[in-house]
This record gives sequence, C-alpha cells and structure tokens, in this order.
Amino acid sequence: MKLLIATHNPGKVREYREIFHDLPVKIVSLDEEGITMEPEETGKTFKDNAVLKARAFAGAGGLLTLADDSGLEIDALGGEPGVYSARYGGTGKDEHVRRYEIVLSKLKEVPWEKRTARFRCVVAIATPSGMIKTADGIVEGMISRDPKGSNGFGYDPIFFIPELNQTMAEISPEMKHKISHRGNAARTSIPIIKEMRCKM
Repeated sequence: MKLLIATHNPGKVREYREIFHDLPVKIVSLDEEGITMEPEETGKTFKDNAVLKARAFAGAGGLLTLADDSGLEIDALGGEPGVYSARYGGTGKDEHVRRYEIVLSKLKEVPWEKRTARFRCVVAIATPSGMIKTADGIVEGMISRDPKGSNGFGYDPIFFIPELNQTMAEISPEMKHKISHRGNAARTSIPIIKEMRCKM
C-alpha cells in the first residue's frame, strides 16, 4: 500500500522516508504521483492547515495521505512566524535564507534569555473516504544570533538546542529524527497509520 506524503518539498519527503522506514507502506510524494494541485492554506492553526491539505490530497490521489503543517514560534515576536513560517515576510517558498535573515533582524536587540522558541508540527492522516486523525509534536530551543550548520532546511540553521549545544542544522539526520517536532509527530502517527491502513 502507498502512503502519500502531501508535499512538494524533497527535504520533508526524505525525512518521512527515513522515519517510516519500518512501516509496511511505500512512501510516495505528490511529484511522484503527478499531483500538481495546491490547496490554499486558509487555516488559522497548524492543525487546520494539516487537515485541509490531508483531505484535499487524499481525495485527489485516492491514497492514504499524510499532510503536515509546521512552523517556528518565537516568544519575543508574539508567536511569529507561526502558521506563516513558510512565507514569512512575503518570501517565496525557496527563500529559506531570506526568511531566517528577517527573523534575525527582528531579534537583533533581543537578549539571549528572551530568544526562546519552539518548532511545532501537526500531522494529519486522511483516507480517500474522509476518515481523518491527527498527531502533534514540538521541540523547544532558542534562536541563535548567527546561522550555523548545513543539514536540514528552513529555519534549522538558527534554531539552537541548548541540551546539544548545536543548531538543528548542525546535528545528524538521525539525531534530528529523534528530537525534532516532525519526528515526534511522525512517530506518534505510526499507530494511527497502521490502524487506518487496515480500514482501507
């Protein structure tokens, strides 16, 4: 059975393939299935957007579908960028460096102890018939003053994890899967995927 990962982001697809390597499903992406639609993310929360995307892509592809919505919440910015993490400051989808440069600029005068932040992820799994369930995960950290590391993507180079004394972009992919918001949410979703797979 196929599990459709509802994203065009190859970094995300790679992470899910690694996390779900023991699941008895074939992980496929939107690009591999030739699905080009892009439902508008009109939700006010990560859960709203994840559910919206999972339902839309499960209907379009006719497959068990996993969609997520995730982002960075920075306390000193009142929770921004939040649900706008992927397009913060009017950036395009591939302008990762520009996005975190905007964040660093806004936090320029903020002292270290007030640079607390978290990555949050909500995963939604949907069947083509409309059954849907969700799981979520978070990881707490700080916003560094300078980007470091070349692993990962998005805001990873500026998300510092005090316990590891490294940014998310400096740690190994294996460690990232163990501690990340997406890894936590994905692992929580494994029994849900197994259950829903049996009902299709």
